[in-house]
Order: sequence, then structure tokens, then C-alpha cells
Amino acid sequence: MALLMQACSSQQLYGAGQEMQRNDCRRIVDMQEQRRCMANANMSHDEYKRQSEAAKGAR
Repeated sequence: MALLMQACSSQQLYGAGQEMQRNDCRRIVDMQEQRRCMANANMSHDEYKRQSEAAKGAR
């Protein structure tokens, strides 16, 4: 049960961070850079976790 609540909180925090990042992306004037920023901001929580774990393994 605690793990489920922790996962839920993690996803909620990730979602809030995504929205903040999207707001920052909207301020970027260069359209190519803005698209790249939005692609990162729109990454799913699951994909973020996969990439994060892969980066930890690469150390």
C-alpha cells in the first residue's frame, strides 16, 4: 500500500514538473529549440523512469 502511494506521489510530482517545464518551453523563441524542449517535457513518467535507470546503469 505504501509503495502504491509513493508511486502515485512520484507521478504527481513528475506531472507538476512537466507543466512547469512546458511553461518554460513556451518562452523559447527559436521554434526548433522549443520543439525539442516540448518533446522532453512531454515524456511519459514511465519513459522518464526507464531513461533514468539506464543512465544510472551507465555510470
